[in-house]
Amino acid sequence: MKLISLTLALVLAFATQLQAQPLPDWAKKVGAKSFPSGKKEFVVNAKSDTVTVNTKAIQQAIDACAAQGGGIVTFKPGTYVSGAVFLKNNVQLRLDKGVTLLGSQDFADYPEIDTRIAGIEMKWPAALINMIDVKNAALTGSGTINARGKFCWDKYWKMRTEDYEPKGLRWIVDYDAKRVRTILVQNSADVTLKGITLKNAGFWTVQLLYSTRLTVDGLVIRNNEDGKGPSTDGIDVDSSTWVLIENCDIDCNDDDFCLKAGRDWDGQRVNKPTEYVVIRKCIARRGDGLLTLGSETAGGIRHVLAHQLTAVGTKNGFHIKSAITRGGTVEDIHFRDNMLDSVGTAFYYTMNWNPAYSYSKLPEGYHPDSIPAHWKTMLMKVEPEKGIPHFRNVYVSNITSKGAKKIFGATGMKESYLENFNFQNLHIQAATKGEIAWAKGWTLKNSVLKATDNKELVVKNSEQMQMDAAVATNQK
Repeated sequence: MKLISLTLALVLAFATQLQAQPLPDWAKKVGAKSFPSGKKEFVVNAKSDTVTVNTKAIQQAIDACAAQGGGIVTFKPGTYVSGAVFLKNNVQLRLDKGVTLLGSQDFADYPEIDTRIAGIEMKWPAALINMIDVKNAALTGSGTINARGKFCWDKYWKMRTEDYEPKGLRWIVDYDAKRVRTILVQNSADVTLKGITLKNAGFWTVQLLYSTRLTVDGLVIRNNEDGKGPSTDGIDVDSSTWVLIENCDIDCNDDDFCLKAGRDWDGQRVNKPTEYVVIRKCIARRGDGLLTLGSETAGGIRHVLAHQLTAVGTKNGFHIKSAITRGGTVEDIHFRDNMLDSVGTAFYYTMNWNPAYSYSKLPEGYHPDSIPAHWKTMLMKVEPEKGIPHFRNVYVSNITSKGAKKIFGATGMKESYLENFNFQNLHIQAATKGEIAWAKGWTLKNSVLKATDNKELVVKNSEQMQMDAAVATNQK
């Protein structure tokens, strides 16, 4: 906790040194607008050990609380095992200090529900903690939820390496290897997640799906304690709106703070954007991106403010990714007042991300009529003009970075330029400056970019680039 406090102190100290910039008007309106007001406590009658599955007892306490108009569900100090539980309107589930909730390691304890995973709607196991179709609910406290997700990680790697990749099915294994999320907020409003420590997610840690007016405050996520779990995203905002994320500290093995809006044909069918999102005063440690937008962009991602953030050893600083079958527009994005320490690439933008995963093709030997429904969804063709994503109107300012491998890795398309990206007040040291391709209308000013290889930034197939002469060469 001392390290967390120190890093947050550095973020705040850095922020106070910067010239104040006004917030977008909408940024002052995000977050939950209500919180469960009931004070009556309902203590779970559960057995504290690492074996007994207490799902029924926990659900009974939640149901009793909701039936009486709401209140607080609590535990006596101890360790409790549970499968999927479902919060209800006006209920606050509070895990106090000294309380640890362990996820069951039996898939049977997580019944399948209708949900969306990695951009498509399908049947998938319920999360450990679920808030579905609820209003005015909360998960709070200084306790711990350890999902013990290694049983999910092992399932995935076995399926992928021994069965799916040899058969040309890399594109579908992530959907067939059904794993357990830790927290799911779906079709809900006015939900607060505050203070909990979350460990070892089996899949995504927190998914905010089809919901509005959400506050996520002070979560600590530690997903690498039991090994390196695949797809253990930190917080995923998925076709949700008016979201505030603050004071969180994430160490995971995939995207740390990630915004999504649907994949390919199914994402375009649903057509729900992620918009009006503020992420502030947070830390990303291990993981793929301090801020990641995509790769699911079909419904659009817009009106995003990410500021007073710190990345420490994170793979990417600011990452926008999509694919040529995704579609959607990413726009009005503000990334400012942030510190990057020892990241891979400071600014990484691509419209052709991870082709082996992003593009679906049915191998020979499979008949379209005999495959699962979600395979058919993944194989639905997207009209070419609808598949092209667009990234535009991105504003990056007041960024300090040291120890990066690369500053820019930015590639648009001839059919879709990276358009109107604005950079100012960058102070970045890296091994190399990198490259920009298929960009239009960029500005880069008041910045110092230093590379130990002494090579200039390469800019090609781009136009209307207003960049400091010291950092831009080879324009065509």
